[in-house]
Amino acid sequence: MSIPSEQEMRAAIASRDIACDGRFFYGVITTGVFCKPSCAARPARPENLRFFPSIESAIVAGFRSCKRCEPIEGLPKVERLVEIARYIEAHADESLTLAKLASRTKLSSFHFQRVFKEAFGVSPKVYQDAIRIRRFKQSLKEGEGVTDAIFASGYGSISRVYGETTRNIGMTPKAYRAGGAGEVIAYACRDTALGPMTMAATEKGVCSVQFGEDKESLLAKLQEEFPNAEFTASRAQNTPELDDWIDALDEHISKGAPRPDLPLDLRGTAFQMKVWQFLLSVHEGDVLSYGELAAQIEKSKAVRAVASACAANRIGVLIPCHRVLRGDRSLGGYRWGLERKRALLDAERGRRSDV
Repeated sequence: MSIPSEQEMRAAIASRDIACDGRFFYGVITTGVFCKPSCAARPARPENLRFFPSIESAIVAGFRSCKRCEPIEGLPKVERLVEIARYIEAHADESLTLAKLASRTKLSSFHFQRVFKEAFGVSPKVYQDAIRIRRFKQSLKEGEGVTDAIFASGYGSISRVYGETTRNIGMTPKAYRAGGAGEVIAYACRDTALGPMTMAATEKGVCSVQFGEDKESLLAKLQEEFPNAEFTASRAQNTPELDDWIDALDEHISKGAPRPDLPLDLRGTAFQMKVWQFLLSVHEGDVLSYGELAAQIEKSKAVRAVASACAANRIGVLIPCHRVLRGDRSLGGYRWGLERKRALLDAERGRRSDV
């Protein structure tokens, strides 16, 4: 069963429609809880609502279960799995066997592996590897030697990390540290309602969406991230979809078409990834402050770090950092200029009012 439209979900919440329980869940950013549509709690302001297709997605986004309507009643494993995921993040540099993790949930190893993958889409080992890779990449970017970065990230041998990083970041550690030497990045340019735009992609997905004054300056910015990578104008052999992707994003920006759901190749620190991933759950027409975002990812004191993570976002619009404002609801900063931020927000508000 598919999730209802946003208009239908808002109507279901307003009428406390029990028939919609299980079809979707909604979170309230001011309280940090998520509920069933039929919840009898005091109605929240419409702009403070966030919608989720499942309990898992609401919890991963940082919301906790409502004690009034108890959306996770009968599903205690969900919260336990999130606790295990956070445990893996905190102990990613340690040896975490499947049996050790399963014992924390009081499930068998086989059952734990199955339900963890159902909840997060990957096995516990792949989840731990992804966290290690992010730390490893950051260590290399900060100038550590390859060997030091390998052991600081929790890998036990050089041969092991070479096998795993090739799969996860698409290049050898030395190539990544050397500015992407040997990697092929395809790019395409378009003139949009926000001015010239460049989109770039690796074989894994979109790694950059930038706006600027002209094509030349945009390509210069792209090369700053991987100065030694090979760039090729799309259509590229490994990313033949790129032309279609940039056309779809241009249709969204310039003509109000739905924002395309494209594969993303995110590259950043663990904290930045957490911020960017939460931003993907913020709906069109919604806004929140840097402080509210920090609270939602359970880092309430890290407001400045959240603002820095938003500023470091290299994938404009697809990761909607333009929906984050200052505490007084003024625009704040934006990597591609306040006029573009204002235009994006005005267009999204306009489309919501037309619904």
